[in-house]
Amino acid sequence: MEPKSAKESEVVMTHLVLPQDANPAGNLHGGVILKHIDTAGGVVCKKHSRSNIVTVSIDRMAFKLPAYMGELLTFKASLNYVGRSSMEVGVRVEAENLTTGEIRHTNSAYLTYVALDKNGKPTQVPPLRLEDDTAKRRHREAELRRELRQKERELEQNGGKLCEE
Repeated sequence: MEPKSAKESEVVMTHLVLPQDANPAGNLHGGVILKHIDTAGGVVCKKHSRSNIVTVSIDRMAFKLPAYMGELLTFKASLNYVGRSSMEVGVRVEAENLTTGEIRHTNSAYLTYVALDKNGKPTQVPPLRLEDDTAKRRHREAELRRELRQKERELEQNGGKLCEE
């Protein structure tokens, strides 16, 4: 399989916050943001793998600032890491006040997806070609998060005790 760059699959999606997306105070519901983050991340992985994909985990979701009814959300999603069948995507969310033009970084998340074949089994995906310093840095950071996820799984499997090596 030919390697692909993160730029080949990155996406930018938008969503206008409407009344049904907000609570009575006009703040956007967190679940609405999560849904759009998952959609943006899934599109990136589908573009990279050209196969069906499933969400495996949301590693970290940071709610930095609120978003409000009437604002335009922009979801910027890009691949950070690719394994044999798994892919990590970083998603940055910005809210734009359409009246003032102010743009705020409201959320960030890291999600992991797995590519599936026609039988619903994990399938190999193209490797990630690291083309610039930003891609290399994101890849290194994603590898560290992957190691942490593996250690957390090990802890869960061993009743909270680290394995002796």
